[in-house]
Amino acid sequence: MNLRPFELALAILFGVFILAALFILQGYQPKPDEEDKQLLAIGQVSIWGTVPAEGINSVLTALRATSDAYGQVSYRYLSPETFDDTLLRALADRQGPDVVLMSHEKLVSMRSRIQPFSYDTFPIRDFQNQYIDGAQIFLLADGVYGYPIAVDPLMMYWNKDILATEGYLHPPATWEMMINTMFPSLIKRSFDRSIERSVVAMGEYHNVRNSFGILSTLFIQGGSERVVENDRGQYVIRLRNSPSGQDPLRAAADFYTRFSRPSNTLYSWNRAFVEDRQQFIAGDLVFYFGYGSEAGQIQRLNPNLHFDIAEVPQGETASARRTYGKFYALSLMKNSNNQNGAMILMQNLAGSETSEKIALASNFVPVRRHLVSAGSDDTFGRVTYYSAGVALGWLNPELEKSNELFQTMTNDINENRRDVSSAITDVVRRLENEY
Repeated sequence: MNLRPFELALAILFGVFILAALFILQGYQPKPDEEDKQLLAIGQVSIWGTVPAEGINSVLTALRATSDAYGQVSYRYLSPETFDDTLLRALADRQGPDVVLMSHEKLVSMRSRIQPFSYDTFPIRDFQNQYIDGAQIFLLADGVYGYPIAVDPLMMYWNKDILATEGYLHPPATWEMMINTMFPSLIKRSFDRSIERSVVAMGEYHNVRNSFGILSTLFIQGGSERVVENDRGQYVIRLRNSPSGQDPLRAAADFYTRFSRPSNTLYSWNRAFVEDRQQFIAGDLVFYFGYGSEAGQIQRLNPNLHFDIAEVPQGETASARRTYGKFYALSLMKNSNNQNGAMILMQNLAGSETSEKIALASNFVPVRRHLVSAGSDDTFGRVTYYSAGVALGWLNPELEKSNELFQTMTNDINENRRDVSSAITDVVRRLENEY
């Protein structure tokens, strides 16, 4: 086809324009919006935490795939037992983290090293609207001590085969049902009262994996006012105080230790047993009190164990459901060399979508109200979400020391060195000295 001179010139001109446009587009970089600019400001941020690394790193890897801004963000897992010592040594060498991801159980002992956010920047009302009640443990007198991420509520695991064999198709919803109705047919003892099959692992401390959480659940269910701050920022122990005027800590210690007293009708556990979770996995313990995050691990350790998970029993006359929970939050370290970048990162990780991913990847429950209300389609998650909304914690002075004091209390009661009242008085006095 022959083109006229005018048509040929026009075609050439359009061709030049097209080539010029392609060249310009190839070198064009869109102007970053404010969100992109904020992300680029993250820089190098190190996070240390007591949450296993696999789940956290999977979320960080996904974020790096969406933005290079997360390229210098790292996470280091430390076991709860070694966390404090490792952190102290690192801080002394000026090599500590920018952010910590830990449970509220370490909040008091870590408080002096954490940079709180003022209530001007994060109003209490906004916090309460976003998070379930138990997460408010991070609201202290001088500010917000962390962006809450997740909660791991204490649950009751039960052996379905044993209960079904004895004629029970459902776990006990109340303590009264457990001890008055089920316990007599579930306990197996020999003529000399040696325990052949244990029902509940309570009473001792060293071989009960979650003894701290169980005792805490019992006095929280009893209405304990736990620990509060006064106007001078001092911690006031109110473990023995309740609106009813009863002593919830005394009631908890008395109930807990009944299961290890050979003369008591509830005798079900003693110090000769291996750790209760091992006993449950072996099929030799009817009820095990463990955190929701343990379900998958128990299933892997014994795929043939026919078990299920339920809410911790409540008191028959209780007006409010309660259990103990470990609440996890991201907290900013005062000695961070990149506080601005760390704050931006924390806000992004604590956002609704990402915090949910972190919680689920770690087998926890997210703490945002709308996420808890939505529930879960996971077999165990359906129950843990139900318990998350009624989970609470308390401001213990230092977990290792608190465990030591509670163990001394139970041993004193079990070995008749003190009666329950004097043992409770002693443990409260000792706790006061630890704050």
